[in-house]
Amino acid sequence: MPATALIAGTGALPVLLAQRLEAEGAPFLLAEMEGHPAQARPGWRVERFCVEQLAKLFERLREAGVSRVVFAGAVTRPQIDPSRIDPETAQFLPRLLAALQQGDDVLLRAVIALFEEAGFEVVGAEAIAPELVPGEGVLTSVQPSEADRSDAARAAEIVAALGALDVGQGAVVAQGLCLAVETLPGTDAMLRWVADVAGASRPDARGAGGVLYKAPKPGQERRVDLPAIGPETIAGAARAGLAGVVIEAGGVMILDRAATLDEADRQGLFLWARSP
Repeated sequence: MPATALIAGTGALPVLLAQRLEAEGAPFLLAEMEGHPAQARPGWRVERFCVEQLAKLFERLREAGVSRVVFAGAVTRPQIDPSRIDPETAQFLPRLLAALQQGDDVLLRAVIALFEEAGFEVVGAEAIAPELVPGEGVLTSVQPSEADRSDAARAAEIVAALGALDVGQGAVVAQGLCLAVETLPGTDAMLRWVADVAGASRPDARGAGGVLYKAPKPGQERRVDLPAIGPETIAGAARAGLAGVVIEAGGVMILDRAATLDEADRQGLFLWARSP
């Protein structure tokens, strides 16, 4: 049976996918980029690699019988060390270096292209665990109010505009005003900003608390870097005084769904998968 390689970054997703494959008896390995430990469990095969010698990783994956690749987990942009580049990787590294100077989606498309040209099928995490990406509906007992729905619609417009520039995948809107947008530091940093600074900007202290909205960028390559939330996102939204979290239905992963919904119920927040 052909094997799956999880190009693993940090966070819960690589472990979750590996556990699913293991439970199904499907062969897999973790490909761990230098500087991004993948929290591998005992008995799991791990292939460590650096970007400067990416061609060697391709060769090892072929030798391991890998035909399918899934990118999972968070990574930071690597700093390329020219002294470590091997001759095989040097042939395509200029394309990667050019993409590193652009937005995330451009970079990820370039990486996917390199793996596909090397003969691997690249699929999204939902190909292994489709339940990670919920369909439309409110997933909690708490329901969004009309004010919350209005804030969500406004936030969706903002995220779409940001995404067209390959900037971010999230925004916080309260009472029709944008309190924050997601940039390179990520969702958690944005929520801390709202909690510590921007939350006081709400016009009516007794009015709607606002929402966090997450969605893919327009035209985004959805096999990689699909937005994700988890229990920590809900906790951050609660600290920021928000009424709930809204995600694009079919476009955002929920990591540890049971714990995420439990946290939302505990905090009295709603979680809504909104149709785009």
